[in-house]
Amino acid sequence: MTTLITGAAGFIGFNVAQRLLARGEQVIGLDVVNDYYSVQLKRDRLAKLAADGGDRFRLVEADLADDAALDTALAGMEFDGIVHLAAQAGVRYSIENPRAYVRSNLVGHVNILELARHRNSRHLVYASSSSVYGGNKTLPFRVEDRVDHPLSLYAATKKADELMSETYAHLYRLPQTGLRFFTVYGPWGRPDMAMWLFTKAIFEGRPIQVFGQGDMRRDFTYIDDIVSGIVASLDNPPSDDGQEKAGGSLSPHRLYNIGNHRSEELGHMIELIERACGRSAEKQLLPMQDGDVRDTFADISAITRDLGYAPTTSIDVGVPRFVQWYREYHRL
Repeated sequence: MTTLITGAAGFIGFNVAQRLLARGEQVIGLDVVNDYYSVQLKRDRLAKLAADGGDRFRLVEADLADDAALDTALAGMEFDGIVHLAAQAGVRYSIENPRAYVRSNLVGHVNILELARHRNSRHLVYASSSSVYGGNKTLPFRVEDRVDHPLSLYAATKKADELMSETYAHLYRLPQTGLRFFTVYGPWGRPDMAMWLFTKAIFEGRPIQVFGQGDMRRDFTYIDDIVSGIVASLDNPPSDDGQEKAGGSLSPHRLYNIGNHRSEELGHMIELIERACGRSAEKQLLPMQDGDVRDTFADISAITRDLGYAPTTSIDVGVPRFVQWYREYHRL
């Protein structure tokens, strides 16, 4: 089996590619390798995929928002399914550079939908986000909840992706699964995420910036658990049977929360980082940032019921693993 993974140089895409390669499958990795964060980190991930996968991994560098370039780059390549993870990420950056989100997350998503439609893909699994829940007050967040009031453009683009996918599932019966990720972390993570920023600052002896005065909670989800959910989804396309799917669709399109089903205090996460680094952090307590939410908490009952998803890694285990990887990667 061959799977196309968009965003293969990214944190989640890299780890999904590793899992599929470990199963003996073939992977086509698509990535533009932009400089939103360290290009070297992305190249290091790709180098590991090439080393681990050999001729079963093929990299295609192309911009998914450029439909002509995308079609040319993938001409003659065959693949069974698509895991679409490429996107412009980050809530805060969407306030600074909104057009990047329209191009990557909206135009890029439509281009992947068109690709999947014309290639008669067996299944398109795509990344949504817990950000779509906006300022919802009822916890945990359920896929049945209304998500009509996003607090950031990033969240709005992810909600729009879900709506476009529903349209393609209805019009073209294209099997799709949208996954609302909850605060993914772990080895090979993203440098713009809080866990990396805190770890880096602590090792460099700088203060850490703690927004929301530290009064925030997150459903931190370890990367291995996220990958297990993605692969389980990929292996089990939704049926076109007219029955209501998770998220409410009668077409072959379902939506799942994919989290750890535990909402943790930000302060506890910081304590675990301090302990793993072997030093204390100087904290700068700051107000909430525009577009951010105070609490996230995933109801994962739908994906557990349908696919047997069961996260196994708490932050008490996962955070030290991340810090250990960070030490090794930076030779500290």
